[in-house]
Amino acid sequence: MNHEAIKQRFGIIGDSAALDNAISIALQVAKTDLSVLVTGESGVGKEFIPQIIHFNSPRKHNVYLSINCGAIPEGTIDSELFGHEKGAFTGATETRKGYFEEADGGTLFLDEVAELPLPTQARLLRVLQSGEFIKVGSSKVQKTNVRVVAATNIDLRRAIEAGRFREDLYFRLNTVPIRMPALRDRKGDIHMLFRKFALDFASRYMMPAVRLTPDAVERLESYGWPGNVRELKSVAERISVMETERTIDSHTLAKYLQNDLNVSLPALAGSAAADYMSDRDIIFKMIMQLKQEIEALKERLEAMPDKGIPANRYVSPDGGLLVTEPREVEDHTYDVEEQAAQEVHHEQEGATLSIVDNNSELIAKALEKYHGNRKLAAAELGISERTLYRKIKALGL
Repeated sequence: MNHEAIKQRFGIIGDSAALDNAISIALQVAKTDLSVLVTGESGVGKEFIPQIIHFNSPRKHNVYLSINCGAIPEGTIDSELFGHEKGAFTGATETRKGYFEEADGGTLFLDEVAELPLPTQARLLRVLQSGEFIKVGSSKVQKTNVRVVAATNIDLRRAIEAGRFREDLYFRLNTVPIRMPALRDRKGDIHMLFRKFALDFASRYMMPAVRLTPDAVERLESYGWPGNVRELKSVAERISVMETERTIDSHTLAKYLQNDLNVSLPALAGSAAADYMSDRDIIFKMIMQLKQEIEALKERLEAMPDKGIPANRYVSPDGGLLVTEPREVEDHTYDVEEQAAQEVHHEQEGATLSIVDNNSELIAKALEKYHGNRKLAAAELGISERTLYRKIKALGL
């Protein structure tokens, strides 16, 4: 497979030379059984490399397991990786297979491998060298045929000097090193990634996608991105949900970047600013999810043959029909949205957050842009033409 096909299959965005080089090496070693060590900062997307290797290897029809070594308690890590016998320790009520046994014939991705305790590192080295392991509480040697790809965001050579990582294990894992570049080293990809995330969130929250002005793009690309792609995605989501304007300038963007939090929110500092932003995120997400559920419910109601509901039934929020007593279905959409907007207004002193007013303005702008063409305006807003027609009537446009 070529690079573009690989990127499309695994959802990788970017054209930087460093990224393409990492993908090239992964494809080259995929046909072999060589151990691979993927390095790079947290949030750069190291998890894509073992997937590319596995699904382009002779093992692609067998098991692929991804294990976060840092998330497993030290007391149970050996049992998780190598399995245990019944009665091996308190709570071991039955024999259990470990990941090396489960992944026999396939690929095992060990993320955060530097977090493994030293005794476990010795066991891992034995598996890599001979394919042999012993379950906890057993004396029987078992064999496994597993391809290991490991990853870390820690400098393992420093960990070796500090006595926290075995040097022989490092050389065994590092047969083929692959370095994933930091986002700040992929400046040409940053805006491309932001646009992709903005479109994804626009679809999820049923709203137009945000766009950046040229000065905002410049600021986006000059920011250091300590959290890499993960941080960029978070920023794109917060902006998409929290900003009423769909065109974002440099000043607005600065509010969402770590280095500018204290400037944009002078009354708050440090973690307090982050907590404030988090609370606002949650409120807005709740509102958008509520709107989405209401819109989906109204679409189902309108799609019914009689354009109504039989006297003894109504549609539940999950789309199922529930039997009930005769009742009249009332439309409380406006009340719910207005109440939610008012609650956010009280939460954010001085902010103008009326969802109804905002909808009216967005719809009017879209209709004006396309000279009254409802189909094109609906596409711009990310809603159906039927929903747009209903909103035009409800808002008196």
